[in-house]
Amino acid sequence: MSMKPYVKLSESTMSDGTVFSLHKHDGKFYLKYNGYELMSTALTFSEEMLAEIGCADLCEGKANRPANPRVLIGGLGLGFTLKRTLELIGSPATVEVAELMPPLIEWNWTFLVEHNGPLLEDPRTKITQGDLFDIISSKGKGSYDALLLDIDNTPDDLITDGNARLYSPGFLAKIRDVVTPNGRVAYWLSEPAPKFKKCLLKAGFLVEEFAAKHHEKAKRARHCIYLARRKN
Repeated sequence: MSMKPYVKLSESTMSDGTVFSLHKHDGKFYLKYNGYELMSTALTFSEEMLAEIGCADLCEGKANRPANPRVLIGGLGLGFTLKRTLELIGSPATVEVAELMPPLIEWNWTFLVEHNGPLLEDPRTKITQGDLFDIISSKGKGSYDALLLDIDNTPDDLITDGNARLYSPGFLAKIRDVVTPNGRVAYWLSEPAPKFKKCLLKAGFLVEEFAAKHHEKAKRARHCIYLARRKN
């Protein structure tokens, strides 16, 4: 029985030396950084759960759903959080995706177009290439009903060094400012981060912790989603 090979489809080196690469194996896509697997189309459960928790108040038919929900997703990845968000929130709505890495946007349009072309072409979707720190810093009060942030493994395990400022007290205060009074901020984390949870509490949020499996049938839930809501 011959093993199906991993095929490297494309690779890109960021200015800080981080190498991102896209691979295909047995019909599945794998995104790696510096050789380590970051995400794949084989394991999408926790990325979808991020959307479900963050958008719980924005689903069609919800009594207090805003007339035109505004969601910001930090990190396009392989598109699974975007896909689930679009399924949940109905129309009209705006789902902005902030993605730092230009190659990731390009790969979603090219290699992943069969999966993600319809998501990117959806009139509700707005893809913004840029640093999440700059994008959120430029927004005014109450700009979003939900923020879904899947940027790093944890605040202590960053994808790029520049992301450290996303967890500073000043930036957490800004995040609190840009969500509506009843808004939700959901963070995907590869494992619980108790220190970060304390930072969110200190920044004026109520925080719930959800265990997240990487696969629906997985026995253990090793990932974690923090849901932060403003203390009004």
